[in-house]
Amino acid sequence: MQSLARARICRPQCYDYPREYCRFRFLTTSPVSMRQHRLPAAYYRGGTSRAVFFQPKDLPADRTQWAPIFLGVIGSPDPWGRQLDGMGGGISSLSKICVVGPSSRPDADVDYTFAAIGVKDADVDLSSNCGNMTSAVGPFAVDAKIFVPVDDANQTEPETDTDTDIGAETQTVTVRIHNTNTGKVIHSTFDVQDGEAVAGGAFSIDGVSGTGARIQLDFVNPAGSKTGKLLPTGSVVDVFDGVRATCIDVGNPCCFVQAASLDVDGGISPDAIEAHPTLLSRLDSIRRQAGVKMGLAPTAADVPGSVPKICLVSPAVEDSAAMDLRVRAISVGQPHKAVPITVALACAAASKLAGSTVRECCSDHPVDPAGVTLGHASGRLMVGAQYDEDGELRSATVFRTARRLMEGVVYWK
Repeated sequence: MQSLARARICRPQCYDYPREYCRFRFLTTSPVSMRQHRLPAAYYRGGTSRAVFFQPKDLPADRTQWAPIFLGVIGSPDPWGRQLDGMGGGISSLSKICVVGPSSRPDADVDYTFAAIGVKDADVDLSSNCGNMTSAVGPFAVDAKIFVPVDDANQTEPETDTDTDIGAETQTVTVRIHNTNTGKVIHSTFDVQDGEAVAGGAFSIDGVSGTGARIQLDFVNPAGSKTGKLLPTGSVVDVFDGVRATCIDVGNPCCFVQAASLDVDGGISPDAIEAHPTLLSRLDSIRRQAGVKMGLAPTAADVPGSVPKICLVSPAVEDSAAMDLRVRAISVGQPHKAVPITVALACAAASKLAGSTVRECCSDHPVDPAGVTLGHASGRLMVGAQYDEDGELRSATVFRTARRLMEGVVYWK
């Protein structure tokens, strides 16, 4: 008979039964003592994504040791695709890690490294940035005291913000973020109150319930994030498997194909895409060929799962009063519930290129002349792209919300 110490987790009536009849099964016949590992961490929503945040000082100096930690924290790989044993949520937009610390370069305040974690596999992908989670990097840097706001000539004078506590003073700050994945700098501008990022406000984004404080993200010189070129293939349009595609590198390398060229309705839902393996296979084939031609990998098999992103675009025929075109993006093999911010930035840049697959789908009468309004599976998003007189892409701007959900320690085994 099992000892009382071993059997305590079973029902009392199980004590006198052989172990094969016990409701709770032991995996070993001898007791195993294994303490869980723990690390200081925070959990943030950024735009329509969520991620676990670490500081590099709390992680091993040897970065080759990061991958098993990240996988254990998120709960991957999970053949059931639910990540129940970790912090992930079973989809790519909820399977993310951000590492934020002091900057290594003079034109930035913090360094930020993004890791996309596979859900069913053990992939830890550092090849791209996440625009949605970028919106949480500035607030995290302030909340964690990595960036301490100083009310000087470079910052806005304190003002009263009626969206938060009545009479409380807020300060608008800009955190300069160096994304180590792409080598690009993003300026994040938002309000701070009593040394913490303001979370409450009247700004809303589609795909997230409620409202929050507005965060402005300005991607500085965003072209060529991985390839060094706006148009890595040298052409506005390329053809893969008989399908016309525009390959552009803004924020992240992206490939835009028209839904009609694949005989797909532009308003198709993410669930319908997920249930269409033939479509997903065709899109991945195009994506991999595009990745090779963009110089991201020597062969199709070597193309990373996260870049290039691939996106279906189509005219907003019946919704032209509310959006300029419709987009349906695939991220790490999964249909996105909204749209990755870096895809939106690339789409805005491509919308201004004559002859591109994106420009051909855009309305001639934009909803808002300040930018292009994208219709995605969860609503709409307006994003702007600014070219100079020489045709160089100087900046791309988008507005998001973000907030701290939890901070403390996270465990993995």
